[in-house]
Amino acid sequence: MIIIIYAQINIVCTYISAYCFIGHLERVWCVAWNPSGTLLASCSSDKTIRLWGREGERWVCKAVLLDGHERTIRSVAWSPCGNILAAGSFDATVTIWDKHDGEFKCTSTLEGHENEVKSIAWSSSGSLLATCSRDKSVWVWEVLNNGEEFECAGVLHSHTQDVKCVRWHPHNEILASASYDNTIKIYRDDDDDWVACGSLDGHDSTVWSIAFNNSGDKLASCSADQTVRIWRSYKPGNSEGIPTPDNNPVWKSTCTISGYHHRPIYSIDWSFCSGLIATGCGDDTIRIFKEEPSSPDLSQTTVSLAWEETKAHASDINCVCWHSKDPAILASCSDDRTIKIWTVINE
Repeated sequence: MIIIIYAQINIVCTYISAYCFIGHLERVWCVAWNPSGTLLASCSSDKTIRLWGREGERWVCKAVLLDGHERTIRSVAWSPCGNILAAGSFDATVTIWDKHDGEFKCTSTLEGHENEVKSIAWSSSGSLLATCSRDKSVWVWEVLNNGEEFECAGVLHSHTQDVKCVRWHPHNEILASASYDNTIKIYRDDDDDWVACGSLDGHDSTVWSIAFNNSGDKLASCSADQTVRIWRSYKPGNSEGIPTPDNNPVWKSTCTISGYHHRPIYSIDWSFCSGLIATGCGDDTIRIFKEEPSSPDLSQTTVSLAWEETKAHASDINCVCWHSKDPAILASCSDDRTIKIWTVINE
């Protein structure tokens, strides 16, 4: 069956009923596509990682990665080469899974965090890995010998509370983190010393997730305050005359999306292929927003609701993730232990 949902302003998205697959025994926290889009990794409170792929028209579990962690696995992330998978756990460690002879094996365990690891992310070059934790810290790891070794390059203590999410700029070695302290921090490398170079303040409660757009000049954030914010980077010498202290880019909020979500928003992802923004919410609904063409006033961003699916899952939606290559495919996962693959066509 094909359902057509008309957007609030001037866009129509069509979706074809989602694939739903069950394998995890407890809540599923995170899903992540590999760079080629041929595998979807998922992780769960059942302490396992599952790798899903197509066999003909069916989605099947290709592998189950066991014995890497002693507690909930909260986050998974693929390296840009697609041969290494990192996983962060409530046991305060990060495991590195390397592909050998067609199979993924745990080759390294990174230790250093004092509490649960909440999120992990690879830089676009694959030379850096970022991790964050309930211990209020963000760690930057240097990747050596093609992922065989990892060395701590910096420990950042800019947040005052639990750090929920880390994301790298899509092109530069610039890192962003989101926290229970309601803020987003921006970091950069300053002569081999990682430093905070910006703070994005505007949310009234926990910032659960963040996502850059494809060009990296905008950042989307979602929060327990039930809003989404779009932030824009202003470089030194910008035509708008925005001051840039210390010659660093400055991030300003250009849009607040409110009134759509009815509980905390746990996940946000900005498609590099289509430019659509997806959110996963505690009200069990997936929503997709589209950025409208820029107005003459570049200090404002206009975003419209393109599609929503109420009761997309039977419980909280913990993660949404756009496909690496196909602009129509979106993955989601939930406390209800299921993973779903949605086909969403932007008409």
